[in-house]
Amino acid sequence: MSGEKDSLAAGRAKAFPDVLGGATRVAGVMGWPVKHSLSPRLHGYWLRQHGIDGAYIPMAVNPDRFGEALRALPALGLAGTNITLPHKEAALAAVDEADEKARRIGAVNTVTVRADGSLFGENTDAFGFIENLHETIPDWLRDPRPAVVLGAGGAARAICVALFDAGIPEVRVVNRTVSRAERLGEELEAPLRAFAWPDASRSFEDGCLLVNTTTLGMVGHSRLELSLDGLPPDATVVDIVYTPPRTGLLRQAAARGHPVVNGLGMLLHQGRPGFERWFGIRPEVTPKLRSFMIEGLPPSSETA
Repeated sequence: MSGEKDSLAAGRAKAFPDVLGGATRVAGVMGWPVKHSLSPRLHGYWLRQHGIDGAYIPMAVNPDRFGEALRALPALGLAGTNITLPHKEAALAAVDEADEKARRIGAVNTVTVRADGSLFGENTDAFGFIENLHETIPDWLRDPRPAVVLGAGGAARAICVALFDAGIPEVRVVNRTVSRAERLGEELEAPLRAFAWPDASRSFEDGCLLVNTTTLGMVGHSRLELSLDGLPPDATVVDIVYTPPRTGLLRQAAARGHPVVNGLGMLLHQGRPGFERWFGIRPEVTPKLRSFMIEGLPPSSETA
């Protein structure tokens, strides 16, 4: 029995290295602040799962010094970094090259240091959103119809790009400032219709999908006050908020019989491409990982 225990302990030591060496491959996440980020927990899980000699660190970077910090990655020997608020737009301007989707979205959330020391930027938010949908509701796109997006900020832009690329024929953006939603359509040069918040119910007609991209309903923010009357019964409802995992919008939608998707999966899936670039393995999103991440969410009362 002791031999078996020793073998298990050795296996754990190999899978969960606690000493960094000269060959350790390092990546991280830059934000301001960054202490709230769940990315270190996510990537740390994958590193231990695959027994990789690697580390993923949080980096609190003041916006005034972001460009300087990002350009220092090659000199410091880092493999790359995720980018979170408020640096995503600045990262697009700072990298040497960005992929087509990042340019359309206007922001970078994943940076890789290439062999020549240049910085390559991507935006994996659209990927994470679509992968989460496919995983949770595999046939969500069985009958492409218009989709409704609440909000017109950076997250909305990424999700609009994802929806158009997936084959949605029209996106209806509901925002308190209609002109901002109209500008989003002009910049994307896509079939986007803008609606004022009081007209949200009109945007639901024949819709296949409703997505909340605002912070309304998030713990510590105002409630999302929205009636779902008029939303087709088979429409899927998505909230990219994951604190709490079951927002007021999702509870209301589920009570009406709508398929629902929370935002945690988007966070998990958007991390996969970067991890593969930095550490050489494409990780998977599993029920065990979801449970592990939910355990790491800050305790909070249900306010949404």
